[in-house]
Amino acid sequence: MPALSDAAWSEEGTTPDAIEGALRELLAERARSGGQDGGDGFVPARVLNMVVFVESSHADEVAERLQGVGRYHASRTVLLSYDPDRESLNAQVSIAAEGEPGPGEMALLRETALVEIGERHLDDLATIADPLVISDLPTLLWSPNGHSDTADALLGLVQATLVDSIEEPDWDRAIARACTLSERVYVVDLAWLRSTPWRERVAATFDPLPMRAELLGLESLTVRHHPDSTVAAMLFAGWLASRLGWRLDHSRIEGQAGHAGVLAGAAKTGSGDLELRLTTAPELTVPGLAGIELQCRSGLRLSLDRGPGGLRECRRQATVERTWTLLGASRGEGGILGEGIRQALLRDPTYLPALHAAEALLPESGTALS
Repeated sequence: MPALSDAAWSEEGTTPDAIEGALRELLAERARSGGQDGGDGFVPARVLNMVVFVESSHADEVAERLQGVGRYHASRTVLLSYDPDRESLNAQVSIAAEGEPGPGEMALLRETALVEIGERHLDDLATIADPLVISDLPTLLWSPNGHSDTADALLGLVQATLVDSIEEPDWDRAIARACTLSERVYVVDLAWLRSTPWRERVAATFDPLPMRAELLGLESLTVRHHPDSTVAAMLFAGWLASRLGWRLDHSRIEGQAGHAGVLAGAAKTGSGDLELRLTTAPELTVPGLAGIELQCRSGLRLSLDRGPGGLRECRRQATVERTWTLLGASRGEGGILGEGIRQALLRDPTYLPALHAAEALLPESGTALS
């Protein structure tokens, strides 16, 4: 059932204390009202705060993306809508519930505060946001339209930050920023989460004991990716490298620089050298990976390719070839964002080693094109 807007408040030329007071009063009123048909009433969700710094021109788009995350909505969302020409601090507050509680039931209330700010408010960004986050709950920060330097003023209020490394046009900068942020807060990277089904399938394939020996004999890895998702491919390669103990060398660019062409590299494994190629797939229309291929010295080849409804897996060895489709492996961008919000409450121990391995794979400065 879609969320229903139960109560709202707005004020121009307001203050953070007034906004916080309005949230408290709306929650109290909704709780006192109880539910229909004998329902026990409404209680506020108390799991996660989310603070979003967004340009005002993109505020509606971001709000719509957040509506699409399903059950992974934050308990309280504070949208800081930035317009450099705005002079006054304006706010709109709404309380929503997932329908009416039935007999003997209670429904959760979720809160949204849209705060309109201007250039003159940036020096007080943390002071504005601080009263609006629920004490004793973890807080997630997201700045989907850039302005990372401005949004960093809020890092002292949060425990996790949501980034999307593919949005940064420079690979070095994207990876360096994720590394720097990880020294202060827990980093949830959407570029990393897009490869989750691929990583899960590779891990499942080599999990049986007879297959594990094949990992030691890997001789090549090819990753095809959306032209804007080179960092996502590097993180996937970094995941394998960090889990299997490879030593990665700096890659080199073949063909066009930037988001086109190929990154070619090598890794030292326990059984010899491994060839690594990250190549663009211009036909792919969504962010993330298009396909991977692993080749072993035994002759085994494993490939995964994006297809309708899921991932298409092909396993070839000698004269035997098996192909099947893993239905539902792709969650779409709404599912990726929802998983990113959920990950703020978890800790993935494999991301940071993969990130540092991807850093080692970066081309050396001034690498010539082949």
